[in-house]
Amino acid sequence: MKLTWFGHSCFRIDTGASSILMDPFLTHNPTFEKAGIPLAQTAEGITHVALTHGHEDHTGDVVTVCKDTGAPLLAVHELATYLAGQGVDKIDPGNTGGTLYHGDFDLSFVPAWHSASHMVDGRPVYLGACCGLIVAVKEGKTVYHMGDTAIFSDMALIDEVYKPQIGLVPIGDRYTMGAKTAALACKRFFKFETVVPCHYGTFPLLDRTADRFIAEMTGQNVVVPKVGVPFEV
Repeated sequence: MKLTWFGHSCFRIDTGASSILMDPFLTHNPTFEKAGIPLAQTAEGITHVALTHGHEDHTGDVVTVCKDTGAPLLAVHELATYLAGQGVDKIDPGNTGGTLYHGDFDLSFVPAWHSASHMVDGRPVYLGACCGLIVAVKEGKTVYHMGDTAIFSDMALIDEVYKPQIGLVPIGDRYTMGAKTAALACKRFFKFETVVPCHYGTFPLLDRTADRFIAEMTGQNVVVPKVGVPFEV
């Protein structure tokens, strides 16, 4: 199984039979654009698109990718139906606590502490709950994309129920956990084999690098991937 990070919170999971693109914010994403990767190359072979929540820095290219690939969108109900009205042809909606079943993987929605809306004509439109996503690959490992979140004690239940081995963890501070609380969440509530930091370095208000998080995660397996370069998990 391979993971690829495209900056901010956008990841691709290649399971062998499926290719899932999560939170495809690519256009206007400085981390992605600096890498010089064509958008079409990022979307090549994508079979599914999944979203943690409705903020623009997570949904950015979802309509384009879904149209170009024909991939269904997996998202909470309000967000999925809103984006169907924006041009996404295929949706598979769910909600917190539920699971969607797709070939060689299951995707479950779990809680996240964050907000979720989209600005339309200068006014916020509610787009359902903000979630973390559990991707349980039937012939592989289980990945937990935390989405945008604060630390919360029920993370222990997420670990108990789903037992994720790979954690995709926001560390940028201000809008999500910062380095110290993100590291505490990983060490106190999970038994991750591999932790991949995200949601940092994109904008000036966020932590510029993963260095502080790495320092807090002494003794843990933290992987800081290069943008657009797949790695095995």
